[in-house]
Amino acid sequence: MNYEPSSMNPLSPTLIVVAGPTAIGKTAAAIKLAQHFNTAVVSADSRQFFREMTIGTAKPDESELAAAKHYFINSHSISESFSVGDFEKQGLSLLDELFKVHDKVILAGGSGLYIKAICEGFDNLPVADISVREKLNQQLEREGITTLQKQLQQVDPDYYTQVDLNNPQRIIRALEVFETSGKPFSSYRNATVNKRPFNIIKLALDMPREKLYERINLRVDQMAKQGLAEEVKSLLPHRELNALNTVGYSELFDYFDGKTSLDEALLLIKQNTRRFAKRQLTWFRKDKDFIWFDAGAPDVIDQMAKAIETSA
Repeated sequence: MNYEPSSMNPLSPTLIVVAGPTAIGKTAAAIKLAQHFNTAVVSADSRQFFREMTIGTAKPDESELAAAKHYFINSHSISESFSVGDFEKQGLSLLDELFKVHDKVILAGGSGLYIKAICEGFDNLPVADISVREKLNQQLEREGITTLQKQLQQVDPDYYTQVDLNNPQRIIRALEVFETSGKPFSSYRNATVNKRPFNIIKLALDMPREKLYERINLRVDQMAKQGLAEEVKSLLPHRELNALNTVGYSELFDYFDGKTSLDEALLLIKQNTRRFAKRQLTWFRKDKDFIWFDAGAPDVIDQMAKAIETSA
């Protein structure tokens, strides 16, 4: 899809995507851009939807939420089934309403699959036989997640580099699609782009890898001080839910099971978050429509605003 200024309809509303890896500063940038353009922020962070997960998902705090209207923050419960397909339908419906009062809307987050859902959509994924999922779940219980990770790497190396490898349900979903259709999950996600009734400008933040990793480590330390362990402990009765199979929660469940010390769990969170950030960057760099900005530049917001005004 071509988002060059010459291909845009100047009369159409514009969706401004603000993407990048975790801890890069997307929330702050999205809020400042929303204030600049007097508009709202739609979150495309697949973990911040859930009300029960706050510290470990680095949600915007109360002052940030008050600084700009946000959608899809605390919008669902971990007990609800909420897929990327659901997000696409609900997100497009929301944008239809927002574009009645705003000529620009911000879509911000690090979940590439959810951003893609809004911008392009998906082919219909095949419905897997329940026996396929049961077999994979039994394999997970018997052999652990490592075996499934290796299978995914073999049959779908593209998705392997992008998925949250600590989330067994996402790995199982990809494997069941492959076993049902004989085609990798990633092939459905690279299908024909669905034309949207709005322009799209894609902006992404980056910074030197060492600096980003320092920010990630610092953020995990701050989460620990804010009470991350207590938050995870309160969610122990719900640990089997898909929403909780994610970085920052899985490692602390192991701590409460006595498998690791608290310090070891926090080190693993840092390590797994750094790996996740690397996969996020891999995902976004494959999309050539993104315009990249140095998150550490003192005038980065001015640069992003200028790019939007030039392209719109």
